[in-house]
Amino acid sequence: MEPIHIMTELADLFPGFEARDIHTRGAKIHCRSGGSGPPLVLIHGFPQTHVEWHKIAPELAKRFTLVLPDLRGYGWSSTPDPDDKLEAYSKRAMAEDIIDVMEELGHIRFSVVGHDRGARVGYRLALDHPARVRRLAVIDIVPTAEMWGTMDAARAMKVYHWMFLAQPAPLPETLIGPNTRMFIDHTLASWTAKRDLSAFDKRALSHYRAFFNVPERLAATCWDYRAGSSIDRSHDEADLAAGRKIEAPLLALWGNAGIPAAGNPDAPLAIWRQYAVDVRGQALEGGHFLPEENPEDTLKALLEFL
Repeated sequence: MEPIHIMTELADLFPGFEARDIHTRGAKIHCRSGGSGPPLVLIHGFPQTHVEWHKIAPELAKRFTLVLPDLRGYGWSSTPDPDDKLEAYSKRAMAEDIIDVMEELGHIRFSVVGHDRGARVGYRLALDHPARVRRLAVIDIVPTAEMWGTMDAARAMKVYHWMFLAQPAPLPETLIGPNTRMFIDHTLASWTAKRDLSAFDKRALSHYRAFFNVPERLAATCWDYRAGSSIDRSHDEADLAAGRKIEAPLLALWGNAGIPAAGNPDAPLAIWRQYAVDVRGQALEGGHFLPEENPEDTLKALLEFL
């Protein structure tokens, strides 16, 4: 395991927020919580941690009780051993982590904002446990089954990591391991509108680089994508076939230079209407990392919806 001092050397970007480790039915989840008002959970994406919300959390905390978890395998949460069916890194299992965390903190029903992998956890939570979710906002994604089902050359070039990280272990881990800094910096920069790291606070970058440099955490992110290529896709396809839809009001936000907008800037809303009953949304100026690239417009859209 990583030395304890790693976390203490990283900057605290959430002053006044409580830090806790909560044991769920399948993992130990590190989270921060703070604010007051109705409960709202913010779920980060790849290759980040809960720190990605640091630019908008202070304003949201004035109106909501915020819970910011690190997904299993990410940040400083635990890294469960993978199983043959990849259930341990399925979005269904990660959604159950969120429920367990929120229950431990006293919240039975809550709103969810997710970005990237966190948005996939969020919509899976809303499908599997509709009574739990008041409102759901998803940032710069379309559903997993849609991504795989419409994968063409342009999309594959944009999201090459979906195929690469999903390769059998230990291929991607071994190739990335000698230079995690290069891989994570390239990944972050290449998905921004400006194609550089200027949107990211250097203190946040230190958090992302630190967790990704721990071998078992790097491996866990690969298991996340392996699950995405198999069990997560199957869960989406089963819901589509059964006609199940997200019941909670859904807000879809995406960057006009982000991942879902590639090739068709208006497509995300039409896609989400296949998966949810009540859908609204819009493109915002920016790339994939809207909470850090364009926190002002992201915050405004979220507050109007929530």
